[in-house]
Amino acid sequence: MSSSQRQGPSDRVRQRRRLVIAGSLSLVLLAIAVMVIGYVTGLPSSGDDSSTAAEETETPTPRPSPGEAPAPASIDTFNRAANSIDDPNSLWIVVNKLRPINPQDFEPPDLVEVPVEYTNEPELRQIASDAVVAMFDAARAEAGLELASNSAYRSFSSQENVYDGDDATTARPGFSEHQTGFAIDIGPLSGECSLDVCFADTPEGAWLRDNAHRFGFILRYPADKTPVTGYSFEPWHFRFVGPELAAEMRETGVTTLEEFFGLPPAPDYG
Repeated sequence: MSSSQRQGPSDRVRQRRRLVIAGSLSLVLLAIAVMVIGYVTGLPSSGDDSSTAAEETETPTPRPSPGEAPAPASIDTFNRAANSIDDPNSLWIVVNKLRPINPQDFEPPDLVEVPVEYTNEPELRQIASDAVVAMFDAARAEAGLELASNSAYRSFSSQENVYDGDDATTARPGFSEHQTGFAIDIGPLSGECSLDVCFADTPEGAWLRDNAHRFGFILRYPADKTPVTGYSFEPWHFRFVGPELAAEMRETGVTTLEEFFGLPPAPDYG
């Protein structure tokens, strides 16, 4: 055996020390590796980093304040087809210079005398007569005003006598609302400004303008609607259409039957 193959006690001791040191180093390196892996796996992924950065840099879109929110669309629930606008028996009949009464000699079947003060004895259809009585009573009770009827129902032959040839102020026979039994000309009992535009400035005229809708009446020929109705301003001429339609027109601000029912203007006879 050569001298290089022999190992003494001191050599074996040194070898064991080297093995111990190597083992210790291995444990240290393993511990470091475990710490590094734990640290790396605890970090957010690169995708998370970009999204986080984007969230931090993105400017949030401001929400509109309640005042900026668009108003909800209104829904028209009023049934415009509930009554005929062509049948002369219907309280919604529309009569103008393009829409004559048909038949020409129509006479309402339920005409009654209207028990109110008058200059010419009035007749109207029963439902309109009842409404006139209630309206005159309210004017007296609420405002101390005395009203009177100046004209109500007029037949075709009566309109022939009334028509004076002025198409802006008087309807031709067969084209008058008075023939329907739903129209009435109202003035003060005193007679002041009766059948005159100055009636609009009287207490009676102002009260009717503001309250007639409560009883189912509309001011049929407003001052600013001559191109639509074909007639000059008549603050005394009221038309019964029923409480429902009168209230709807008042609420919507539509002042003529032509506009409310989508009919063409009738400034002249066709």
